[in-house]
Amino acid sequence: MTLTLVSSFYGQAAAEKAELRIATFNVSMEATNYVDRESKATGNELFERLADGQHPQIRNTAEIIQRVRPDIVLLNEFDYHADPQKGVLAFVKNYLQHSQNNAEPIDYPYFYIAPVNTGVDSGVDLSGDGIASGTGDDAFGYGVYPGQYGMVLLSRYPIDKENVRTFQYFLWKDMPGNLMQTVVHQDGRPWYGEQARQVMRLSSKSHWDIPVKVNGKTIHVLASHPTPPVFDGPEDRNGKRNHDEVRFWVDYLSAGEQAAYLYDDKGQRGGISGETFVIVGDLNSNPVEGNAHKEAISALIGHEKVAGDFIPTSEGGELHSPDNPRGKSHTAGWRMRADYVLPSKAGWDIHSGGVFWPKEGEELYRLVKDRQSSSDHRLVWMDLQFQ
Repeated sequence: MTLTLVSSFYGQAAAEKAELRIATFNVSMEATNYVDRESKATGNELFERLADGQHPQIRNTAEIIQRVRPDIVLLNEFDYHADPQKGVLAFVKNYLQHSQNNAEPIDYPYFYIAPVNTGVDSGVDLSGDGIASGTGDDAFGYGVYPGQYGMVLLSRYPIDKENVRTFQYFLWKDMPGNLMQTVVHQDGRPWYGEQARQVMRLSSKSHWDIPVKVNGKTIHVLASHPTPPVFDGPEDRNGKRNHDEVRFWVDYLSAGEQAAYLYDDKGQRGGISGETFVIVGDLNSNPVEGNAHKEAISALIGHEKVAGDFIPTSEGGELHSPDNPRGKSHTAGWRMRADYVLPSKAGWDIHSGGVFWPKEGEELYRLVKDRQSSSDHRLVWMDLQFQ
């Protein structure tokens, strides 16, 4: 693919080839990304850099979005701020609405943000060291400050905010057959004490069901960012939590008893209310690669309501892992498909899709050449047409 074709393909295809382009992008826009290893992040570092519109890494991230031009995009690892003027709107106004390296500016008049569990004090010892520190491993989701690794949904179409469902407070113990009960010390004792089991939330960030209104139709954007299945020990508490966070969507899409136990943060019970949806996010899980338990992600991709056969790919990813036959489907620099756009079978026809990963030697490769250029993840997109 030549440079001209790359620019044209990513910059114009959405308008010409599909009714709706939906994307997910782990942007690594969290405070510790902007401090050195010896410094402790305060949680304000991102917002300080959003204010002036000049940070080169954030400019590159904005340029990637401008090149791909999704109509709806989930941003993972975007620190939460309750004041959108300092967070999401600063990113839109100071970066996306300004041309980056001659890319066409892009505007998102609609957005959704909400609190997440990362960095929120659980009040108990979750790490197993006997100390309830209130941060890091002892927060409901790993984080050194509240809102770290948050999520943002940007949309060119109106969001039905009154009917958004969030599951930040759903308790892990309330999932039937959950794997929390199998997290044990090497001597067989439960890893989580009784007090911890009573308060432990399932979502490391949150699970969102966001209805978006597109030309008279409602699509449900199902967004999440499960914990990485690593950074733990033999007890595998993160691996088992990742499994159940992914399994959440399997149950949410299922009818009747399988979804009946679920309750959202407003107390509404049950699973999804519509047929047309798209699952987006860095799921940190893969059915054939990586350290995650494979059952949940396999069940999600193979769910009877999910069109999981189409796998977005890139030439850049293939060249990044030349000895791996799955390299072209990878979405992360550490060589795995971790980020997903999974549409429903009902309501959509899949037109095309891809991973933004220009090849080395192409002009746009500068946007992904290393971790400091933008992110260690790649933007994944899919072009969908209403049936």
